[in-house]
Amino acid sequence: MTPAPLYFTNARLIDPATGYDGPGALKASRGLIDEVVRGTSPTPTDGTVIDCSGLPLAPGIIDMRVFVGEPGARHRESFRSAGEAAAAGGVTTFVAQPETDPPLDDPALVQFALSRARDVSSVRVHAMGALTRGLKGAEITEQQFLLDAGAVALTDGDHAVADAKVLRACMAYAGSLDALIVHHPQEPSLSRGACATSGEFASRLGLPSVPAIAERMMLERDLAMVESTGARYHADMLSTSGALAPLLRARDSGLKVTAGVSIHHLTLNEFDIADYRTFFKMAPPLRAETDREAVVTALAEGLIDVIVSSHLPQDEEAKRLPFEEAATGAVGLETFLPACLRLVHDGRLSLLRLFECAALRPAQILGLPSGRLTAGAPADLILLDPNAPFILDRTTLRSRSKNTPFDRQRMQGRVKGTWVAGRQVFAE
Repeated sequence: MTPAPLYFTNARLIDPATGYDGPGALKASRGLIDEVVRGTSPTPTDGTVIDCSGLPLAPGIIDMRVFVGEPGARHRESFRSAGEAAAAGGVTTFVAQPETDPPLDDPALVQFALSRARDVSSVRVHAMGALTRGLKGAEITEQQFLLDAGAVALTDGDHAVADAKVLRACMAYAGSLDALIVHHPQEPSLSRGACATSGEFASRLGLPSVPAIAERMMLERDLAMVESTGARYHADMLSTSGALAPLLRARDSGLKVTAGVSIHHLTLNEFDIADYRTFFKMAPPLRAETDREAVVTALAEGLIDVIVSSHLPQDEEAKRLPFEEAATGAVGLETFLPACLRLVHDGRLSLLRLFECAALRPAQILGLPSGRLTAGAPADLILLDPNAPFILDRTTLRSRSKNTPFDRQRMQGRVKGTWVAGRQVFAE
């Protein structure tokens, strides 16, 4: 039997594709959005009616940077647990990174990951294929085969390709396929072994540090190669003010370049690692407050395109080590939206701009049909209360790993419901 239509009434529609933020209603059926009505509308007499009570109804978040433990480290995160965390956080689609064991550098491994995700995840899952074999930066992968297997882009995740000749070969190959290269712009010889950003604070803590210029150096090199090869390029996470000028020049010259930033680098700074709190150890490390302010402004003005969670689960033992030895990264799928809403409540972003960066632009960059409230688009939706206060308790997170920097912090904004293809996958 055909499922009954789903009606969302009395909603505040947030549609970044049209720029509409106002009252309205939405009808969905057969997994797609059928109709969007602006203003008041009559109450339907058939189907399932959801009264949104004036709360925002927005396209589901698309997270372009998520690390999952399958295959090789299911104890840290599985596709099932990542899907549950994503649904609770309003993430209806996430893109798994190839840093698994073994890495996703073979078409069969990409197909395995996607098949496994389809079987157990409550949200949509895509995957990126490895840029180089074994993520070692020495030999390029068979990009066409990886794309044919379902990879939406090519990346080495947190591993920057140091060899310029190898990266240029990757870009030349990708350019001929119109494939997207996603790269981590951190100069490896400067950043290797570092766990803080160079400056007075890192010196006082006695931690090995990396100068902020390491990001700009790698980005400048990458952009020069984009210019020479014509490849499509996405800088996965920018975190310093110094990287913004090269990015702007590349945009102004017409290069096919986009950039992202992690929610942790938008809301935290280098002072958060005081007392050697390992849940705040990130890669790249947290930056100076002036850098944080600069990337927030760049995001608000449209220079930076995408916000990512950079969800990186680590087990307790890997974090309960001296700061220098502890594993990097934090979980972020479930905390992504409330952390982003800090910028909205501070007046730095509008809700429209937030969902443009977290839903529409990722969809456009990856060539996905979602990320918008328009007829014919997938009915991937979230209903949220942006003002609901709560104190985060990491033990309640649905991720298998609990390494969040927001533990015991006051947050504001909760997901009330999440729908994927018109099917509810989370309800508060």
